[in-house]
Amino acid sequence: MAGGLHKYTVIESGNTQLGQGGSVFIDDTSAATFNGTVVAITMVEDTTFTLLTSEAAKDGSTKYYANTAAVSAAAAGNTNAIDSSNTFPAGMTIFGRWTAVTLNGGSVIAYMG
Repeated sequence: MAGGLHKYTVIESGNTQLGQGGSVFIDDTSAATFNGTVVAITMVEDTTFTLLTSEAAKDGSTKYYANTAAVSAAAAGNTNAIDSSNTFPAGMTIFGRWTAVTLNGGSVIAYMG
């Protein structure tokens, strides 16, 4: 298995997209933390976030991943802060690498990878 952007083989990448790494349904505003990494989040209903904590790149840089984006936090790395006024519509899927997710409202399915 290669590193960086090519961490997964074609087959592993396909399996990850199909949810083979597992998934978690989140519908409350408690902080959700995971033993692994969330690689995709699908909105079941219109959703707002309080916190999305992105995984750092393997070399510690923010070249591919942001550090942390939270309500009233300064922009980190190459990402702007996400606040509760940013609504992600039902049916939308976002991709990335997150270690913690906190909803402000709505519900999601978080896919592990």
